Amino acid sequence: MQRGKISFGKIQLNVSKTPAETNKTEQDAGGFKKMDKQQMIRQIEDVSEDLESQHLKEVMGISGFGRKAAKVFDINEQIAKARTVAPPVQEQQPEEDEDVIGPLPPTGDQNQSDDSLATTEKQAKSKSPQDGEEDNDNEDEDDSEADSDDEESLPRRIPYTHEVQMQHGSRAVLALAGDPSGARIVSGSIDYDMCFWDFAGMDSSMRSFRQLQPCENHPIRSLQYSVTGDMILVISGNAQAKVLDRDGFEKLECCKGDQYISDMTRTKGHVAQLTSGCWHPFNREQFLTAALDGTLRLWQGLRAKEQFQVIKTRAQGGLRTNASACNYNRDATLIAAGCVDGSIQTWDTRKVFVNTTHCVRAAHQKGSEITSIVFSYMGQQLATRSNDETMKLWDLRNFKQPMHTWSNLFSRYDTTDCCFSPDDRMLVTGESLPKDQTEAHLYFYSTKSFEEVQRIPVANSHVIKTLWHPKLNQLFVSCGNGIIKCYYDEQRSIRGAKLCVVKTHRKRQQMEMVGVSQIITPHALPLFRQEKTRSSRKKMEKARMDPVKSKRPDLPITSGQGGRVASSGGTLSSYVIRNLGLSKRVDDDQDPREAILKYAKDAAENPYWIAPAYKQTQPKAIFSEKLPADADEAAPSAKKSKPDSDAT
Repeated sequence: MQRGKISFGKIQLNVSKTPAETNKTEQDAGGFKKMDKQQMIRQIEDVSEDLESQHLKEVMGISGFGRKAAKVFDINEQIAKARTVAPPVQEQQPEEDEDVIGPLPPTGDQNQSDDSLATTEKQAKSKSPQDGEEDNDNEDEDDSEADSDDEESLPRRIPYTHEVQMQHGSRAVLALAGDPSGARIVSGSIDYDMCFWDFAGMDSSMRSFRQLQPCENHPIRSLQYSVTGDMILVISGNAQAKVLDRDGFEKLECCKGDQYISDMTRTKGHVAQLTSGCWHPFNREQFLTAALDGTLRLWQGLRAKEQFQVIKTRAQGGLRTNASACNYNRDATLIAAGCVDGSIQTWDTRKVFVNTTHCVRAAHQKGSEITSIVFSYMGQQLATRSNDETMKLWDLRNFKQPMHTWSNLFSRYDTTDCCFSPDDRMLVTGESLPKDQTEAHLYFYSTKSFEEVQRIPVANSHVIKTLWHPKLNQLFVSCGNGIIKCYYDEQRSIRGAKLCVVKTHRKRQQMEMVGVSQIITPHALPLFRQEKTRSSRKKMEKARMDPVKSKRPDLPITSGQGGRVASSGGTLSSYVIRNLGLSKRVDDDQDPREAILKYAKDAAENPYWIAPAYKQTQPKAIFSEKLPADADEAAPSAKKSKPDSDAT
């Protein structure tokens, strides 16, 4: 390879010449040359500067000012010298045990094979169209093999190697929701209770840290965390939805509508029992509710208790029908509702909620509730679960017919749901316990081949709610006997229940109280107790409490005697009644006739009231006189008084 001469000042690089030739050229370049006038002036100035500097050096007594003449280097000689002096480099071969990360460096054989690769590429381009078709067939076969491998790996993606059990109560758990961060879950049951579970604070006993009844005597039908995880939407059996904070304190209660108004758009809220509800996917203050009054209502903000939008669900012919399930898609552009008449209706949130965007009338059996409607994470598929023992998968791009229908899935509760796996490759649902079975199962179906991937026995009761948390990669299943089961994988799952099972449950140690008999020493008795020296302040306080030492004035008395007015009854009449009237009381044991006759002599001698008024007209009083004893004997026997002996 030929390269030109590179010169840096007086440094010359002659790659194409040998060192001998370069020396020869340097010697040849040392002769006289023809110079012009400017070059002569420059050389004269240089010489004058050199003479001045030499004279200055002699005066100062130094050898130089640090300025050195440039040296001439030969790069080829330096390279040759370095090759001879440097030690030989040994090629390091990778060890057999170590794994080589990344592509290997190219070798000489590989460089030689580049030409052969180029020729093979040319041959490949010059193939006939028939060969191209064969290659396409091979690629299709490879894709099918890859899909089959993926289908075979689906059971390994299900986190069910370990399980743990949480006891909510004794009744059916109808609602189950998980925090977006995976720190907490909440559950609600038919016995009105709502439980809060915190994985970071629980131990292996798996007990909830809070239990309350947010809606009094109404069963909890649905629960859901907001997108930020700081609020919980509570859908109960009444007509008013509630919003609680993370710790269970109430932040909002929706307004109840007027049930005497026929037009549901004129009311401020629902007038019938709620059936379902959900939060907006990315707006933390907006949520959606559905009720048996034939409407879906959108609520905005925590201060405004009135809805800001009403959606009416219509059956075929324009009649009213009730929505039993509702949900948003992932980007909040669609609202989907499953109705009691078996229809699925969707509305575009960017338009007016008058006409439906999609409407499938015969999606499920008429009269059976659609218990769950959920969108996939990618947003292209929709799954519905109904009480007609079926679950259907729909494609939003072709919404007229379902992609597949799974049957023989018995459902007893109207809150039985289904959910997608985090990668949208599987669909999960549970079944209620039929009469001829001893255990209810959890079913996993593939969304591509529509085949059953796995069937897990859960409990000897109904399977109602299913939650596959995308961050924890754990499955939470609520049952009809009040049990919540958590399934997880030791390798694929993170946090969640794995934080609790490693903490041992420590029972509280009971404190033993030992009775000690009281020992009284002689000096503890008041007789032998010596007074402790007290400060002057305490002595003064004690003397202040003594009425004699403190010379406290007399307190007011309540009797009213002694010249002081009593605290109560200070009037004259109360004084007369209390003193004069009660002082001359007549004894109860005295004969009233004798008491009156006691004043007869005074009344006869000094008449004052009655006798002077009737003195002229009043006849003279004649009283019977007592007969003597002999007169009694002379009387007839019939008129004689009988002695006591005869009477007996």
